[in-house]
Amino acid sequence: MAIISVTSTSVAVNPLKQSQTVGAVLAFLGLKGIMPLLHGSQGCTALTKAVLVQHFRQTIPLSSTAMTEVATILGGEERVEQAILTLVQRSKPEIIGLCSTGLVETRGDDMVRFVKEIRHRHPELDYLPIVFVSTPDFKGTLQDGFAGAVESIVREIPQKSSKQDACPTQITILASSAFTPGDVQEIKEIVTSFGLVPIVVPDLSGVLDSHIEDSSSAITANGTNAAQLRSIGSSVFTLALGDSMRGAAQILDQRFNIPYEVFGELTGLLAVDKFLQALADISGVSVPEKYRRQRRQLQHVMLENHFYFGCKRVSLALEPDLLWSTVAFLRSLGVEIHAAVTTTRFPLLKKLPINSVTIGDLEDFEQLAVGSDLLITNSHGVAIAQRLKIPLYRQGIPIFDRLDHGQFCKVGYRGTMQLLFDIGNLFLEQETKVIPI
Repeated sequence: MAIISVTSTSVAVNPLKQSQTVGAVLAFLGLKGIMPLLHGSQGCTALTKAVLVQHFRQTIPLSSTAMTEVATILGGEERVEQAILTLVQRSKPEIIGLCSTGLVETRGDDMVRFVKEIRHRHPELDYLPIVFVSTPDFKGTLQDGFAGAVESIVREIPQKSSKQDACPTQITILASSAFTPGDVQEIKEIVTSFGLVPIVVPDLSGVLDSHIEDSSSAITANGTNAAQLRSIGSSVFTLALGDSMRGAAQILDQRFNIPYEVFGELTGLLAVDKFLQALADISGVSVPEKYRRQRRQLQHVMLENHFYFGCKRVSLALEPDLLWSTVAFLRSLGVEIHAAVTTTRFPLLKKLPINSVTIGDLEDFEQLAVGSDLLITNSHGVAIAQRLKIPLYRQGIPIFDRLDHGQFCKVGYRGTMQLLFDIGNLFLEQETKVIPI
């Protein structure tokens, strides 16, 4: 079991974590026809939007209640009501994702009551799902906000159905913030190859496709739609991808008696084997031949290239779910985890097969990573890599100095091979004294 230590510094000089609002908005972007609405100042909204625009290089739909000093003192209910009515009139969203911010959380606005009273005064909004998630940015991280948004979605929107309405091939997939749009697309293709119909919450696979849609609407053009979300109660099984999705899976189990299984990672030979076996058990269909062939290819690649990874020292600074899956993959290749830094306490961290995990920031990461052969973190680690003269492999959010990160896939047999090649090439270049950063 890993020993968890917390940095004792009173200030974050080089922060690693993103706020909960960034995670919640990211989750909402995986729903079709949604307009995320932040209850707070325009500055809070601008900072959240800047991170996501920088990461995805896409226009991000996001609105704000634009709280001022006077509105903050007098209360924000009127601002929330006016913002919702304005959005309905101008953007015609199918869903509104309402997030709080540190400003209104500190003041103590009762957002649940706000939404109930707004619905009471405006019965014409009964058709419109308004999903509220508490995302104070003075605590928690991107992963917490993402998980909180998914839990609010599955708590509010799915409707109960009779056993006769259950769809024997429909399953719900809860994908955590550790998965890229490319990952989600690959997961959907794998699941459908077993004859299953997946409803992915949230479905980020189309978040990069807004520019190719023939639409000028301000709301999201792709993702899981409201009808699919309502039908989740008819699913026969839930696959929670990432341990942070366990809470949402438990909500579906409690509400609709839907069994679930949690997969901490979908990268690596054994992890993918387990996932495909679960799909075969659910569907009654044997694993398709194409995946058997991909498995043989991955085995060959791991065997042929293992000497590039053996005894290499890698330091990581990632959110807990992504840290867990990346560590598991690297350990399977014989890599030594030199240092691990993450953003928040998480039950899974104690089970990591390494000596210690530090909850801290990138300043702690720089001090701990000295002597490593490779660094893995987001694009804010570039300066650290330059100072330490250690190669950097970019993972997490934000990544703003690479063009393909959104479509990058690290899951399944093919994704595992791609990740192996990318990291292996960095080790190979390091041996020839070429240090790319």
